Amino acid sequence: MGLTPYIAAPPVPAPSVEQAWLQLVQARVEASLAELLELPDESRLDIRWTQALGHVREYVLRPTWRMRPALLLAGYCLARGSASVPAGLWRFAAGMELLHAFQSIHEDTAEQTVLRRGGLTLHHVLAPGATGQHLSVVVGDHLFARAMETLLSSQLPGAAQASRYYLRLCRYTAVGRYVDLEQGGARLGPGGVVQALRLARMKMVREGLASALVCGGMLAGAGADLRLRLARVGCHVGLAYELREQLLGLFGEPRSSEKAPRCDFIRGRRTFPVVAAWSRAVPEVRWELESLWGLPAERRDEAALARVRQLVDGAGGRSATERLVVRASRGAVRALAELPNPNGLRELVQALIGQLAHRIA
Repeated sequence: MGLTPYIAAPPVPAPSVEQAWLQLVQARVEASLAELLELPDESRLDIRWTQALGHVREYVLRPTWRMRPALLLAGYCLARGSASVPAGLWRFAAGMELLHAFQSIHEDTAEQTVLRRGGLTLHHVLAPGATGQHLSVVVGDHLFARAMETLLSSQLPGAAQASRYYLRLCRYTAVGRYVDLEQGGARLGPGGVVQALRLARMKMVREGLASALVCGGMLAGAGADLRLRLARVGCHVGLAYELREQLLGLFGEPRSSEKAPRCDFIRGRRTFPVVAAWSRAVPEVRWELESLWGLPAERRDEAALARVRQLVDGAGGRSATERLVVRASRGAVRALAELPNPNGLRELVQALIGQLAHRIA
């Protein structure tokens, strides 16, 4: 028997520029987050709080894209015309992630979500039942305070202005969340489409895609015109993302098990695809949609969901939403073309948005 031939492993393709950028951002931001959540001044306050902080660190550091920090840095570099960034920008980016974690914890508690980013939501980790919910609200408040400390102590010239801008948009997001929770979304009736689209625009701010780009520009000293153009790019992308999420919330097979309990029909949410279908439907279909959404929670089963999907698809709600996703995506491309392109940085922003578009698709 002869010598066994050497079989070389297939070559591993080198990461693209945007993938390398995302990997760098993930590593630097997660290192900053780990440092920010050490908090030695709190370590001796109470052993139970020390244990809770361990759970919080695990929750915040779960693997994720870190797209907001990536867009923050891209906006900064594009406005500065250079790929070099100050150390304080990593701290500001980590502060934005802490603020997003605070919002996610409160949202998970309000919506009784079970899983997030491949693990149990924090209120399930901390304690069973109502006790865990109450504790997670307190932890969220703590993260909000830590986020504010971090944003304002980043030692960047425009940190206070950028923080005020970001927080103002968070207030708008809270309005959309309030209406969504209190009324179940837009109404099935005249004017519902306009209301549903307005709610989608308010809710898309929550993801922080537009605000991250603009904050990056603000921290780099961008003028009003460039900030406006960055906002246009981010808003188009954010709207496409939110509308695609609403389609997935009704039609899509869950991308992961964490999406399973978040079906919008099960939760009684009247999102844009449903309202668009109602506006296009004949009276009989309108009546049936209203009846299905009026069912008590225990009767919103798989059979009812299948009928809802059939009605919304048949009345054109799904296709209307898909058209808006395409329109918003094209708007982002057009707005992106208006940005400057120092050292090819516009191509980097376009590639980052392309990565996000794969997630939208």
